[in-house]
Amino acid sequence: MTQLSFATLAHRHKKKQTKREKFLAEMDGVVPWALLLALIEPYYPKAGNGRRPHLLEVMLRIYFLQQWYQLSDPGAEEALYDIQSMRAFAGLELGHDAIPDETTILNLRRLLERHDLTKALFEAVSAHLEDKGALLRGGTIMDATLIAASPSTKNKDRARDPEMSQSKKGNQWYFGMKAHIGVDARSGLVHTAGVTTGKVHDARVMDNLIREDDRAVFGDKGYVNENKKRAARAAGVYWAVKDKAKAGRRLSASQKKRNRRHGSVRAKVEHVFRVLKCQFGYRKVRYRGIAKNGAQVFALLALAKLYLARQQLKCA
Repeated sequence: MTQLSFATLAHRHKKKQTKREKFLAEMDGVVPWALLLALIEPYYPKAGNGRRPHLLEVMLRIYFLQQWYQLSDPGAEEALYDIQSMRAFAGLELGHDAIPDETTILNLRRLLERHDLTKALFEAVSAHLEDKGALLRGGTIMDATLIAASPSTKNKDRARDPEMSQSKKGNQWYFGMKAHIGVDARSGLVHTAGVTTGKVHDARVMDNLIREDDRAVFGDKGYVNENKKRAARAAGVYWAVKDKAKAGRRLSASQKKRNRRHGSVRAKVEHVFRVLKCQFGYRKVRYRGIAKNGAQVFALLALAKLYLARQQLKCA
């Protein structure tokens, strides 16, 4: 039995529950821990091979804390020493349990990247949500968002990340990568995702975002494609990609009305990006290269799905 420290006992008897504590309690209740741990466990170091590893569940909880609060590996270690609510979520007791150092935290992240496990977590969460009736089928909303990378050349290589590139949105240029997602048109939850360098046009990846059984496809002007529109309609799929005015011409009144009608459905995809960028604070890539950042995006989107579906999961 773990003996609680005086600090923990005092913390438990405080009068007010903080926003962080409420959030962590909610997420603790909706994350399918057993399912996710079973995916990682075969790859995790076993006791007897060198230094005794920390419990996998403790390390996975710390990894999720990193995603929710955009913590670096050293930042996560310091937060565990500083913040009681984070220690409690991770299942650590200061003075009794060894706090994982930044190298140990880094090793788990690299293990997840090396074995493509964040994508497996993303897919496992999708299957879990389908089983609970939260993730539905029938239609897909496609969209992409730019994630900024540092344009600075003041680094060891004296160069920008070669896997990042510039992209123009409106009259503004951005440097970084794109996260592409396919969102269920009924539930608003992500079912498919991927990342590319910033200059890749949205329409080039649209086939990867649509499910085979989708009967409706929604998207903004970046997905306009007459060939795919005709093919979709021939297959009985409702094509709800926003109409784009041709050069030298304006949209007709019926086209404007059609765009407005589909706008309320398409808006669901923005809720996902709001969670990523505003709730989780993911506005800028942390690592160099598409692979490492892509692994983080899959983890973030898996957690975003659980966050958006949390009320429904509580009732399930």
